[in-house]
Amino acid sequence: MAITQAEYIWLDGVKPTHELRSKTRIVNFDDTPSIEDFPEWGFDGSSTQQAEGNDSDCILKPVRFVHDPIRGEGNYLVLCEVYSKDHSPHPSNTRAQLRKVLDAGANNHDPLFGFEQEYTLFESANSPLGWPENGFRQPQGPFYCGVGARRVDGRDLVEAHTDACIEAGLLIFGTNAEVMLGQWEYQIGYRGFDNEIADPLTVSDHMWIAAWLLHRLGEEYGITANFENKPIKGDWNGAGCHTNFSTKEMRDPSTGKATIDTVIDRLSKRHTEHILIYGNRLHERLTGDHETCHITDFKYGVSNRGASIRIPLAVDQKGHGYLEDRRPGANSDPYLVAARILTTICDIDESVFTYSINHIEAPAT
Repeated sequence: MAITQAEYIWLDGVKPTHELRSKTRIVNFDDTPSIEDFPEWGFDGSSTQQAEGNDSDCILKPVRFVHDPIRGEGNYLVLCEVYSKDHSPHPSNTRAQLRKVLDAGANNHDPLFGFEQEYTLFESANSPLGWPENGFRQPQGPFYCGVGARRVDGRDLVEAHTDACIEAGLLIFGTNAEVMLGQWEYQIGYRGFDNEIADPLTVSDHMWIAAWLLHRLGEEYGITANFENKPIKGDWNGAGCHTNFSTKEMRDPSTGKATIDTVIDRLSKRHTEHILIYGNRLHERLTGDHETCHITDFKYGVSNRGASIRIPLAVDQKGHGYLEDRRPGANSDPYLVAARILTTICDIDESVFTYSINHIEAPAT
């Protein structure tokens, strides 16, 4: 038997944007465990905005585990769903919403997803990493995919995070410095590797574990990862979470073009419903400038990074493949984004999408 540590990770009930919480449980396994070997656990929901103090117990139900790259061999990161005391999914449990949509028929379309998570690193409360404490760096331009001491900052943390994601077995695709100094991106999702699973639930789980690792490693570097949609106001790019998606019909050369046309038409008719759950204060980012389409508009186009939906050039040329939804913000919830996209493009009954928009601040128009 081996006594080891399992870090239980979950999403809290903070509105309008979930925050990650975690705590450590000591476990004892004879062999490599399965998910069923990790016991359910409880926590004080009154301290996470998920219960009242006079009835505060909530349940953590383990749903996925990976190797813990920080504590090392034999330790685990355990992602959990939150359940109420009657063993029903807690209202804040957005993973349960994605499961409902998949079970309602979206799974039949063999969807694949990939997320491009942008974030901004802060060493102080006022300025991104590499910026003067009071003031601005030179205008954005040389920082995107930049190399050099004056063009990037925070690479040590970024590379430690990438290594941790690989060691944990997450579906990390790549990383790059972004348009604003101190801003970075990592991608999680479909990589085209043989026998690799990149279904929406797996990819979304990996997104949250990757975010936890970034925050946790930031503790060791004294750096905070900020996921706000517009961390620096003014003539600077915001931070998004561009979402790439496809179904088997979109990827099939014989049905791809017609299906993609249908999918875009369906997305255009549900634009408002998508915007409502694509992140808090999304209107600050979707202004029509800085490679965005205005929040009230819906546009699509080939290679158009100023559109709501970008059709990659290779997809247009081949007539089949995937699309990129450029609307989701950096603080969006991948469970909700995937559930909303699948509800729309797979023509799932709208009654299945029951997550309350009261959890999200409605955008200004």
